[in-house]
Amino acid sequence: MRIRDWDRNLKVRLFGEAMMNITFWMFFPFLTIYFTEAFGKQMAGLLLIASQLFAVFANLMGGYCADKFGRKTMMVLSSFGQGFAFLIFAFASSPWLESAALGFVCFTLASVFGSFYWPASQAMVADVVPEKERSHVFAIFYTSINIAVVVGPILGSIFYVHYRFELLLVSAIICMILGLMLAKMTRETAPRSLNVQQAAKEERKAWYHAITDQFRDYRVIARDRTFLLFILAGVLVGQTFMQLDLLIPVYIKDSMESASLLSFTLTGEQIFGVILSENGLLVALLTVVVTKWMTKYRERNVFVLSSLIYAVSIFLFGQTASVYVFIISMAVFTFAELMTVGIQQNFISKLAPEHMRGQYFAAASLRFTLAKTVAPLSITFSLWAGYEATFMGLAFLACLSAVLYFAMFQQIDKKSTMNQPIAVNTKA
Repeated sequence: MRIRDWDRNLKVRLFGEAMMNITFWMFFPFLTIYFTEAFGKQMAGLLLIASQLFAVFANLMGGYCADKFGRKTMMVLSSFGQGFAFLIFAFASSPWLESAALGFVCFTLASVFGSFYWPASQAMVADVVPEKERSHVFAIFYTSINIAVVVGPILGSIFYVHYRFELLLVSAIICMILGLMLAKMTRETAPRSLNVQQAAKEERKAWYHAITDQFRDYRVIARDRTFLLFILAGVLVGQTFMQLDLLIPVYIKDSMESASLLSFTLTGEQIFGVILSENGLLVALLTVVVTKWMTKYRERNVFVLSSLIYAVSIFLFGQTASVYVFIISMAVFTFAELMTVGIQQNFISKLAPEHMRGQYFAAASLRFTLAKTVAPLSITFSLWAGYEATFMGLAFLACLSAVLYFAMFQQIDKKSTMNQPIAVNTKA
């Protein structure tokens, strides 16, 4: 499916989100270092956990709101909300005010609005794209993000230290431009599942009834054992790739003040920028190719092998302080990432009933929000056990996720066998 054949909503999103992502990745990778220097490793780790707890709740609310109020509505509100948060963050890092505490509050607000945006945006793709084309479309959006991951950190390593205020201000403006584009140039795609009488009944409900109804819907999802295994396995393997902007930059900065790469001498922050850009470049170049390749294999094998390769890559990171080994480890890490990037979203859309797509995508993204909630503990744990033991522990969690993925697909195979027509079983 070529981009020119896409629904207009997706074309607008691809352009607007690309602008936003480039500016975002110019400062986001360096925020962990910023908060660590401002608050100390232990306090920064605890604060980042607290931030993600808010994002977990917002993520669940975001799925419900995407199904109830519509994809477009939630995406527009979230874009303006993020823009406001980045605007205040900019002034908290301005020539007139320097407040890491206010900056952290704004960072948390931006994360919350991002959690509202995500399930609506994913559900919109499932609404307008046929099932057989979804993996390809999701892969292109992921490629767009990772083009930003290539360009953003390179520019950020040049401008972030001296122009943080300007970067945050531009990011705020672009978020608001994205909100205007979504408001004026897109249409609502959520299926109209309620008739007029049902809608009137919903409006008469008190606000707390809406929340209890939401959690009742999530209890239905929670009874899906296959889906629960998918989330749990994702949380475990997420402890590896979430370290890309948590433990890894702190580790690189602590393990080498400077190093030579070819004929250049780089600081720790610049080395991190290089390997992060390497990740983005490889993803931008290879996402569509690897996604197409992976669709030829059983989903079980892809998920399991991806987790095992993540384990290898995160283990390698903790064994050395060589810039060249970092680059090799990141290449292995990126391949593990690319293996599942296209198929996992399509896997969720196949599991989700049409009227609950937003909530299923929201529940599925708990893999990331819960993983990111727990992941900052690695920074605190490294103070007690050291970096090498911490990276080995992360590798073990990735291996454990491979076991859970295998169990998940055994559950799927068992259900498929039980649901086979009787005629098939008696024919022999």
